Amino acid sequence: MKKTLFPTVISIALSVSATPVSCLADNSDSKYHDRESNTEYVSPNGILRIKNPVVPSSVRFAGQTIEFDRVDMYERLDRELTSMAYTHGNTLLLIKRANKYFPELSPILKRNGIPEDLLYLACVESMLNPRAYSPAKAAGLWQFIPSTARQYGLEVNEWVDERYNIEKETEAACRYLRKAYDMYGNWESAAASYNGGTNRITAEMETQLADSAFDLYLADETSRYMFRILATKLIMDNPVLYGFQLNKNQLYQPIEYRTVEVDTPVNDWPTWARKHGISYSQLREANPWIRHKSLPNKNGKIYKVKIPAKDSLYRSKSDCHVYNKNWVTDKD
Repeated sequence: MKKTLFPTVISIALSVSATPVSCLADNSDSKYHDRESNTEYVSPNGILRIKNPVVPSSVRFAGQTIEFDRVDMYERLDRELTSMAYTHGNTLLLIKRANKYFPELSPILKRNGIPEDLLYLACVESMLNPRAYSPAKAAGLWQFIPSTARQYGLEVNEWVDERYNIEKETEAACRYLRKAYDMYGNWESAAASYNGGTNRITAEMETQLADSAFDLYLADETSRYMFRILATKLIMDNPVLYGFQLNKNQLYQPIEYRTVEVDTPVNDWPTWARKHGISYSQLREANPWIRHKSLPNKNGKIYKVKIPAKDSLYRSKSDCHVYNKNWVTDKD
C-alpha cells in the first residue's frame, strides 16, 4: 500500500519560502510567517503553499557547464529536482550517509582520474546503502550485476561477493567510467551507459546522429538518469536551499578500522570475529563482502578484513567530522 506523504510535505513547507496569496475572508485560512522575508502569507483552507524548487540556468558538472535554457533540458531537470526535493526521508538519509562514505570514496575516484561529481552516480544507484540489492540482481554502492562485476575483476560467489567491498567495487566503477568516457568524450554519456549499457548508448548515438546522451531519445529510466544525478548534486551542494536542515551530530560518521590480512581458510567467521574482539554482526557490517559463515579459500587469496576500532563504534567516543560544511546549519 502506498503511504501518503502529506504530513511530510507540510513539514518541508515550513522551512522554505511560500508564494504570497491574497488574504481571504474565509475563517479557515491559515497564516504563515516567513522569517526570511518577514512577510505573512495566508493559505486557503488551512493548507500551506508548497514552493517549487528553483531550477538554475546552468550547472557545473565534472568540469563542464550544462545549460538549461533548452525546454527539454529544463523540464527534465525540474522533474527530478522536484521529485527529490520532496522525497524527504530518502534525501535526508542520503546526506547523512554521504558524510560516512564520501571520505572513503572520493580519494579512490581522484586517484583514478574520475571527477568527484561522479560520486552522485553512486548516490542515485544505491542511495549509498552498502547492502543495496536490486530486483535485477545488482549489488553494492555501485550496483554491479554479477556478469559485469566479474568482467571488471570482482569475485562473486557463495562465500565472497566483492560487489559489497567498498574499495574494490569503487575501483571497478572507476575502470568502467574511464573506459566509457574514452569511448564518448563526455561524462553525461559515460553516466548514461552506466545505466543503459555501452552497447545501447553507442548504437543509439550512431542511429540518432548524436554526440551526447543529452540529445538522445531513450527509455525513460535511462533518459532520466543523468538528470537524477544533477538533481542530487544540486541538493547536496546546498541542502538548506531546498529545505533540508541537519546538525553536525545528525550526520553518520566514518568508522575507523584496522586491517587484518587473511590468506587461509576460515572455518567459522563468528569464532574468528570473537578472537579479534568484535561480534559476527560487527564483522559483517564492516565487511559486507563476506557472504557465508565460512571461507574455503583453497587458493590462498589474500583478503583484507576490516576490524572497527572500538571507540568509533560509540557516538560518545567518536569525533564529529563534517565532509561538506554546507550539509549542516550549526557551522563552527
